[in-house]
Amino acid sequence: MSPSAPIVAAVLVPFVMWRVYQRIKRLMVRQHSQAWRHWVGVVLFPLIVVMLTLTALAHPLSLAGMAAGIAGGAVLGVIGLRKTVYEKIGPDFFYTPNAHIGILVSMLFVGRLLYRFYEFYVMGVSHSQDFASSPLTLTVFGVLAGYYTTYAAGILRWRKSASAQTN
Repeated sequence: MSPSAPIVAAVLVPFVMWRVYQRIKRLMVRQHSQAWRHWVGVVLFPLIVVMLTLTALAHPLSLAGMAAGIAGGAVLGVIGLRKTVYEKIGPDFFYTPNAHIGILVSMLFVGRLLYRFYEFYVMGVSHSQDFASSPLTLTVFGVLAGYYTTYAAGILRWRKSASAQTN
């Protein structure tokens, strides 16, 4: 490791966070709802949770952290759904998610990933914990998975009820 590595990381991490924030912020405007995208979220995140659970079986604290994160993320998902603006225009569905909650959850996850990258970059491979053995990493991932799974399922539920009302 070079002596300038912490300085480079200290400059790059805030810049990357700012760029990710700008990108995520653009996703928090009115969006056209496409059912297949919501189904991907409802299926993909639980599959990743199962895979991480299987790799973290030897780390009960990490599993507890992920479970707590999933519960917290689900609560944030329900709050986010309540603060979402829903619109059905003709056959099309639109929604405007709550920007604060979506950005918070996404930035929390990206921030944790950047910190893990920083750990790996500064301390090297020999000091870095396995992804699935870090309670904090799995807690943060659990928040992300719980939020996006709950949110996608809620959008699908809204689409179904809005379709039933027009029929």
